[in-house]
Amino acid sequence: MYNTLVIIFAKILNFFANILCKILHKDNGNMLGKIVKKLSPDILKSIKIDCPVIAVTATNGKTTTNNAIRYMLEQNGKKVVSNREGNNMETGIITALIKNCTLTGKIKADFVTFEVDESYVPIVFKKIPLNTLVVLNFFRDQLDRNGEVESLILKINEFLKTYDGNLVLNNDDPNVARLGRANENNKNVYYFSVDKYKYATEEQSEAGEGKFCPFDKTRLEYEYYQYSHIGKFKCPKCGYGEENLYTKVENVDLDAKTFKEEDISYEFLANNIYTIYNYAAVISVAKLYDLDAKETIKTFKLDNGRAENVKINGCETIINLAKNPTGANVSLRTLNEDKEEKELLFVLNDNSADGHDVSWIWDINFNVQNVTRIVTAGTRAYDMAIRIKTSGFDANKIEPYLDLKEALQALYKTNTKKYVIANYTALQPTRREILR
Repeated sequence: MYNTLVIIFAKILNFFANILCKILHKDNGNMLGKIVKKLSPDILKSIKIDCPVIAVTATNGKTTTNNAIRYMLEQNGKKVVSNREGNNMETGIITALIKNCTLTGKIKADFVTFEVDESYVPIVFKKIPLNTLVVLNFFRDQLDRNGEVESLILKINEFLKTYDGNLVLNNDDPNVARLGRANENNKNVYYFSVDKYKYATEEQSEAGEGKFCPFDKTRLEYEYYQYSHIGKFKCPKCGYGEENLYTKVENVDLDAKTFKEEDISYEFLANNIYTIYNYAAVISVAKLYDLDAKETIKTFKLDNGRAENVKINGCETIINLAKNPTGANVSLRTLNEDKEEKELLFVLNDNSADGHDVSWIWDINFNVQNVTRIVTAGTRAYDMAIRIKTSGFDANKIEPYLDLKEALQALYKTNTKKYVIANYTALQPTRREILR
C-alpha cells in the first residue's frame, strides 16, 4: 500500500515537474527517480513487468544501441517502455518505469528496453527481471568513479554466475567475450563479430585494454585491430577468442554505407566502425526475437549528439560524444578517414558526472589530418589546448575559450567543415548552442 501511494505521489510530482522543465528548457532526467528512491529504496520490486526486458550495457554505445533496439521493436509494431533519454543509473530507470506504469505499478508493454550503466547492472537486475543482456565493450572510463575497468568486469561477471537468460556478447572485445564463461550452465550465450574493415590495422594504434588472456594470462595474438583493443584476437595457448558466432557482419563499406550478415545486405546512415558493432548487436537481438532489423538499420538516426550530422548556415557539422580515450580516438579516427579539409572543436568539462580527473586526455591520439584549426572550450579548455599542442599541432592554430558561446562564434567565423567532440556534461549544452 505504501509503495502505491509513493507511485501516485510520483506521478503527480512528474506532471508538475514536466511543466516546469518545459518552461526552463531542462530535462526531467533522474530527478523523479531520486525522490522516489528516497521515499522507497526498493520501489523497483513493486513494479510489475510481465514482458521481456532487454538491457544494453557498455562503456561506449549504450544509448545508440538501446534506442536502435527500441526503434526496431516499434517498427515491428511493439509497444515499448524505455529510458530513451539515456538516464542509465538506477534513478534513471526508476524514473522511466514510474512514468510508464499504472497506479498499481504495472507496466503495460510488449517489451521494456534499458541502457544500464555498467556498475548498476548487478544492482538493478536484482530487483527487476532480465531476459536479454547485451554487452558491447569495456574501456577505461571515469576512473575516479568506476576505478579500473577490471573491477567493473568482475562485478558483472559475478552477477552472470547465476544468470541464465540471453547473453549477447561482442566477441571482438576480450574484456566482453570472457563473460560468456561466467556461468557454464547458461546455454543462451550469443556472440557477435564484425569482419575486418578498410581502416583496420595490424598494430594497435590507440590506447586499449585486454592484452592478456583472462584465463591463462598468455598474451593475446591479434590478426587485426578495428580500433583500440577491438579486433580479431585469440589466445595461442587455450584458444580463447574463437567462439561460435551467432552474428557475423561482413563486407563493411563505410563509403557505400553497406554491409552483409548471413547474405542479407544492409544499408546504414553511420560513418564509423564502432556504430557497425552497435548494429551487429541489434541484429543479434532481432534474430533472438524473430524480428526484422533491415529497415531499422537503414533508417535509424539518433539526433542527440551521437555522430549527429547537421548543417549550420550551410556549414556541415558532425557532433559526437567522447567521454574517455577510446571515444575520443574513434571520433578522431572518423575525422581522419574524412579526407576533406575541416576544423575541430573539442569541449572538455570536469564536472562530477564527467569525473574530475581529466588525465585521460593524454591517451588521446591527436595525429589529426587535414585539420586547419582547433578550437577548445569547456572548464578544461586550456588543458585540452596544451594536450593538443604537445602532440605537435601548430600552436598558432589552437584557440582556447572558457566561454562556450565565444568558442562557437570563433569556430563559425569560417565556412570550413566542422567536427565537434564534447565530453559528457559538455555534449548537450554544446549541441543546443550550435543549433541555436
